[in-house]
Amino acid sequence: MLLSRRRRWQRWRRSRPFWGGLLAILAGAWICVLPLAPLKIMLQQGVAGIPSVLMGIVMIVLGLTTWFSPAQRTLAGVLTTLIATAALVLSNLGGFLIGTLLGILGGGLMFAWQPYAAPRAAPRAGEPESAEKAVPGPGNAESAVGAAAAAAPPPPTSHHDPQGAQP
Repeated sequence: MLLSRRRRWQRWRRSRPFWGGLLAILAGAWICVLPLAPLKIMLQQGVAGIPSVLMGIVMIVLGLTTWFSPAQRTLAGVLTTLIATAALVLSNLGGFLIGTLLGILGGGLMFAWQPYAAPRAAPRAGEPESAEKAVPGPGNAESAVGAAAAAAPPPPTSHHDPQGAQP
């Protein structure tokens, strides 16, 4: 039972930009918590704390978005990077640079993450592995015609109008 939970966790974690989302959540938490620090640690107080809290909350939401909706990873990665960069100016040097660096790194990881490709089916016996390997040699004219016919799209039917005009 423990092994199946671990495998499910690993499968879930690998099927999404987990580390980018985690770094974005950590950056958002760091930027969000810093305005609540004692006055001796703060660089600015008052209204300047509001953008910090808002940017931190948005970064946390973007990190969670990549976990639970991996299809949105590109937008979330770009927005996380932009918000982390804006936090540098608007939020106590971006959480004393720690929040900004975590946010930029997390946004980059979210943006760069790609899902695993589906495994390829093994070629059948006698078939070439790919179209690049099916290039006929100079002495084989029949396969040249067959390869060209297979690569060409089918001709349009009589009712097909690619420009959308009616007959």
